[in-house]
Amino acid sequence: MKTVDLVEAAGFEAFEAGNASEAIVILEATPGIRILFTDIGMPGSMDGLMLAAAVRDRWPPIQIIVVSGKQKPSARDMPDHSVFFPKPYDTKKVTDQLHKMAA
Repeated sequence: MKTVDLVEAAGFEAFEAGNASEAIVILEATPGIRILFTDIGMPGSMDGLMLAAAVRDRWPPIQIIVVSGKQKPSARDMPDHSVFFPKPYDTKKVTDQLHKMAA
């Protein structure tokens, strides 16, 4: 299941970005976004951790989920108040986390 499908199946509206620059444009244009879901291996000039850090600095209220199938970041590499899931992730745990963050 694609991540965007998981997010929508959990009852949320999803915006899909192909890279960090696109994600930032979406965040700038859509002030109601409350959760960022990013993969560390995101293509482009910023990886998912760099995007997560930029979002934390610029939009502190946004909750952040970071995933990766290739690396596990240390706690100090993760932005404050963010959650990491290794891939393949348990869809129920991710769905539960989305609902917890949105509450």
